[in-house]
Amino acid sequence: MPLIYCIEDDAALIQELERLLDLQGFRTAHAGSFTDVAAAALEADPDCIVLDLKLPNQDGLQILREIRGSSQVPVIMLTSSESEFDEVMALGLGADDYIVKPYRPATLIARIEGALRRSCAMPEVTVSHGGVTLDMTKGEVSANGKTAELSRNELRILDILMRNAGNVVSRQQLMAHLWESDEFIDDNTLTVNVNRLRSSLSKLGVDGGFVKTRRGIGYAV
Repeated sequence: MPLIYCIEDDAALIQELERLLDLQGFRTAHAGSFTDVAAAALEADPDCIVLDLKLPNQDGLQILREIRGSSQVPVIMLTSSESEFDEVMALGLGADDYIVKPYRPATLIARIEGALRRSCAMPEVTVSHGGVTLDMTKGEVSANGKTAELSRNELRILDILMRNAGNVVSRQQLMAHLWESDEFIDDNTLTVNVNRLRSSLSKLGVDGGFVKTRRGIGYAV
């Protein structure tokens, strides 16, 4: 039974979330304080983390950074902020999803279940193309004698592109591969993740043209 860990300062919302998740058959836990909350969350060994953006004396984005520093556990941002900047920042730092309050319970459950399926289904393979090697088991990409860790979305984008090397993968295919449904995803979200992937590759000395944009169609390597 998957464990969902909630990092949220609204006690009433925590109760609501845990009741909702319990009814769906999940185990739940939540942050008791907001000191070293990232470490506390990871110590609980959750299958998914639901993280608020605005927390007492701490920034949800910083907590996300700390989580991503040592784990690829799925993280879903649940926040009252409708700021596009906050959403882009969260996704760019490796959040798997971004949901604005007030949320629809069915939508939240669907996003959590989707994140869990993607996490469990991540293929344990190594694939190479054009001097770039992707190791899905380690969540790493290597090139020019250098290695870097990638976020889950970066991994999945690069994986599908490299497995289809020489062919264009449509934006719709990429969104379906990442989120299993493009109903809740817009083009900007995908663009943010592709740009983050390019930035990660550039730090390894990979030419900016490795991931090519086919305007109006999709991407290719």
